[in-house]
Amino acid sequence: MLRAGIVGLPNVGKSTLFNALTRTRKAEAANYPFCTIEPNVGVVVVPDARLEPLAKIAKSEKIIPATIEFVDIAGLVKGASQGEGLGNKFLQHIREVDAIVEVVRCFEDKDIVHVAGQLDPIADIETIKTELVLSDLETTTRAKDKLEKLARGGDKEAKASLAVADKLLEHLNAGQRALSLPLSPEEAVAARRLFLLTMKPMLFACNVAESDLSASDASPHVQAVRKYAETHVGTEAVVVSAAIEAELGDLPDEEAREYLSHLGVSDSGVSNLIRAAYHLLGLRTYLTAGEKEARAWTIHAGDTAPQAAGVIHSDFEKGFIKAETVSYEALVAAGSMAAAREKGLLRQEGKEYVVQDGDVMLFKFNV
Repeated sequence: MLRAGIVGLPNVGKSTLFNALTRTRKAEAANYPFCTIEPNVGVVVVPDARLEPLAKIAKSEKIIPATIEFVDIAGLVKGASQGEGLGNKFLQHIREVDAIVEVVRCFEDKDIVHVAGQLDPIADIETIKTELVLSDLETTTRAKDKLEKLARGGDKEAKASLAVADKLLEHLNAGQRALSLPLSPEEAVAARRLFLLTMKPMLFACNVAESDLSASDASPHVQAVRKYAETHVGTEAVVVSAAIEAELGDLPDEEAREYLSHLGVSDSGVSNLIRAAYHLLGLRTYLTAGEKEARAWTIHAGDTAPQAAGVIHSDFEKGFIKAETVSYEALVAAGSMAAAREKGLLRQEGKEYVVQDGDVMLFKFNV
C-alpha cells in the first residue's frame, strides 16, 4: 500500500490532523517541538460517495471502500539536514513515503508556540524546502562520486546517470526542488534511483482556525499558500481545520455533517485532503457490485483491464478474457445493470482498455 507522509514544522497541527484522518488517538498532540518522534502509521478510508448508491442498485450486503496509508512524521526545524532537532531520523522517515502532505500553519494562536516566533506560512514552507534540498544535495553528491568511478571504467549506464546527477546538482544548488527539473523519461528513471526527498509528489494542507474555515478563500495566508503551490510546485493546497476535524471524529456521520453545515462548509476538509492525496499518489478507483458487497478497488492511473482484474486475484489477470464495463454515472442513470445492458451502455472491453476512475466492472476470465 502506498503511503503519504504528513510533514511540517513543529506545532502546525500535524498530529492533530493525523488523529482526524485516522479517527484515532494514536498520535500524541501537545504544545512543544518533537512531540512526535517515531512516525505513526494509519490506514485511512478514501471517502467515495458513489458506493452507497451503487450498493442500493446491487442490493449489496456491505460496502468496502478503498484505503491508503498516512504517516505522521516528526516536526522538522531549520538545520535538520545538519542534524538539528531529529535531523537525519526525520529525513529518513520522509524517504520511506511515496508522497508528501505538508501541513502549513495558517492560524493565529498566542497560546500555541510558533518555532520561528511569528506566523509566516511561506517562510515555513521555504524552511522545509531548504532542509530537504540540502539533504538531496548531499545524497546526489555522494551518488555522483560513485558514478564517476563507474563511468571511468566504461559503464555506459553510469555515464548517462552521471549526466543526470550533474543536472540535478545544478538545479538543487539553485535552491529548487528536484521535482521541478524537466527530465526526459530516461533521465527520470535515473533520477528516481537516487530516492531524492524533493522528487516526491507533494501537496499542501492549510491548517486554519475554526473561525476562518467558512471564509478560508479570503484568508491572505491561504491565498499565499495556494499561489505558492501553483507557481513553485505545480500542485494544490487543501484547506482543513485540524482542530475541528479532530472533534468531528468523535461524532456520528450525520451529526458531523450537521456540524459542518452549521459552520458554513459543505464537506469535510479531511475528506478533501484524503481524496487529493489518493490522486497525488497516482491512484484511481474502479468499482464492483454484487449481492455480497459493493467495493472500491485501487489501481494506478493508466492500468489496463487485466491489471485491474489482477488486483482482485492474480488468476483474473492471467486468464483475462474481457471486462463488462459501464461508467458509474451511466449505471446510476439507467437504474440497474440489466437496464444499462438493454440500453447498450454496457461495453465489452479487452486487454488494451485503460480503466477509468469510476468504471463499474465485471471480469470474465478462464484459468
